[in-house]
Amino acid sequence: MTDPEVLVVGAGPAGLTAATYLARFRRRVLVADGGASRACWIPVSHNMPGFPQGITGDAVLRRMTEQATEYGAEIEAGRVETLARDGDGFAARLNGRTLRVRAVLLATGVTDHHPDLPGVERAIERSLVRICPICDGYEAIDRAVAVIGTDDRGAREAAFLRTYSERVALIHVGAPEDLTCRDALTRLGIELVCAPIDNVRLEGDRVTALSWGGTFRSFDLVYSALGTSPNAALAEGVGARTGDDGRLFVDAHQQTGTPGLYAAGDVVRGLNQIAVASAEAAVAATAIHNRLREADGLVVPPN
Repeated sequence: MTDPEVLVVGAGPAGLTAATYLARFRRRVLVADGGASRACWIPVSHNMPGFPQGITGDAVLRRMTEQATEYGAEIEAGRVETLARDGDGFAARLNGRTLRVRAVLLATGVTDHHPDLPGVERAIERSLVRICPICDGYEAIDRAVAVIGTDDRGAREAAFLRTYSERVALIHVGAPEDLTCRDALTRLGIELVCAPIDNVRLEGDRVTALSWGGTFRSFDLVYSALGTSPNAALAEGVGARTGDDGRLFVDAHQQTGTPGLYAAGDVVRGLNQIAVASAEAAVAATAIHNRLREADGLVVPPN
């Protein structure tokens, strides 16, 4: 490829969807693949449109990669180290060289805060530890479910899971004063287990917890409500605005407050879902293409 016109940062569902759209718009597009996408943590997704029998996160990424490269998108392993304005476009540092591009799409996602438990990664692969009740709460129907949290966010996630099971507990591992909604937990029938994280164990196919009071509890699975850290540093470096949660504000076309800089997927404020990320990426890619067409004088002006 000659120098790319568009740089996509991130090779998860959002980045790969955008790459497919841009390549089909006959744009020269390079995807910087900074490492394993959050989607690769998905053991099996049953809410991915078009896959009623379920599909693994790895399979989703493999298919989307094949589709993007089929139309000419290039994918290069490496992290974009810096991003700066360069005239009407951007200069990005990738693998020891500077790329000058006309537009950038950030699909950098978020980093999950997994509970500090031995074997947690393997437990996520086995669906013993889960990170998204919207994705797979249906599979928790009538099971003994726990949520690990440090504040009221854990309580809110436990309340959400009452949609699926009457046997929901909150394992609160934070300071006592950080949980302010105990009355609501009682009203909703959510058991409260206050325990240090060291008293939570992943044992075989069960999660166990020993509370400060000596009560021992066992669960079929546990959700982590410990939050995420958005990967938005590149955007902030060129003036894009973030919310209190660190995620990016975008307009109806997925453009940040910095002209020519777009974002899609989990790094954007909204619902962390593959279907949402792909939809945002399609909107962003189309907006980028139209923006470049306009800059090149290839549009019919309105009357």
